Amino acid sequence: MRPSNRNQILDAAIRVVERDGITSLTLESAAEEAGVTKGGLMYHFRTRDDLLLAIQRHLTAAWEERLADELGKPLSEASSRETVGAYTRMGSQGGSSKADLAFMVESVSQPELAHVWNQMMSRWSPSPSSTERDQIDLLLARLAADGLWLYEATSAAPLPEPVKQALRERLAELTAPSDDA
Repeated sequence: MRPSNRNQILDAAIRVVERDGITSLTLESAAEEAGVTKGGLMYHFRTRDDLLLAIQRHLTAAWEERLADELGKPLSEASSRETVGAYTRMGSQGGSSKADLAFMVESVSQPELAHVWNQMMSRWSPSPSSTERDQIDLLLARLAADGLWLYEATSAAPLPEPVKQALRERLAELTAPSDDA
């Protein structure tokens, strides 16, 4: 089966951002990277905003697929602790890219784009419903995993592997089932 031009274009647009930054993403640059005409790209995405929204959905779908693999069972059967655990494990393993970060940052000022990420996050790492210690520990784990990812995506000096491993172990402690459960 031939791959979809739509997905080829989305992957190409992500490569443009990974290589050159989000301000370099135009319909023309995405079309050129994908090896299609601008008209061929516009068949799928009439505007840059349409392309950006489709990229957000494409990226979050990929995140959710990896998260589901990490969780190892249907999302509907998992507790918040289990979903946050999957999120922090995946996030602390360094699987996200600079392009993911660029698209997340781009979404902050555009409610339609932010909605895509917010929906995913509400499923995988919901905001605490109380100030109980276990709820705060889950939030701390998410914030630490996000911080590690941001650090890795923006730092010229990556953390030594033993430090990253120690962080992953501490995150696992924060998301492990409590003795009260």
